[in-house]
Amino acid sequence: MRHFLKTMLLLLPAFALLSFVANEGKSVNDFSLMNTNGKNVGLKDYPNAKGFIIVFTCNHCPFAKLYPPRLNELNSKYQALGVPLIAISSTDTLLYEEDTYPMMVAKAKNEKFNFPYLFDEFQSVAKDFKAQKTPHAFVIWKENGKWIVKYSGAIDDNGAEPAKVKNRYVANAVDQLLAGKQVEVKETKSIGCQIILRK
Repeated sequence: MRHFLKTMLLLLPAFALLSFVANEGKSVNDFSLMNTNGKNVGLKDYPNAKGFIIVFTCNHCPFAKLYPPRLNELNSKYQALGVPLIAISSTDTLLYEEDTYPMMVAKAKNEKFNFPYLFDEFQSVAKDFKAQKTPHAFVIWKENGKWIVKYSGAIDDNGAEPAKVKNRYVANAVDQLLAGKQVEVKETKSIGCQIILRK
């Protein structure tokens, strides 16, 4: 399986390019999307949250398939510290049947997601965040009643081999914010499958 994923990663440039969109410092809106448990979830449902880890992901993308265990780990660590993780699927289900809501429900159950996995059916949240890839991670923080993007990009620097990760971009950003510091690395390039936005 690992060899297959590595092979697929080599093929990614054909349909998934590097993404680098300036997002740091912009504000994003609250949302309300259907979770895989049938209930709607939004930022307002976490009144005590200091911030969030928002990850745009999906079922079909080979690169996104590498990350669910790490997403579980991030949520397990940071939700207790007031920074829960929310995953969102915004891909076009007419193009990718694997990303339909019933398939999302099955994936969340089979992989024992400990975080919400939300269906952005009309891609409104992806457009607001300017999400480009799957996965594309954001760390947002509450400032003066607004949710401000503090980090945007890759989750870490090694999708294929978790044991060889050297830079845990999302975790580092959250740690720095919790310590009252500025985020040192505010943006990185996300690699994955392109989120094709409908007009």
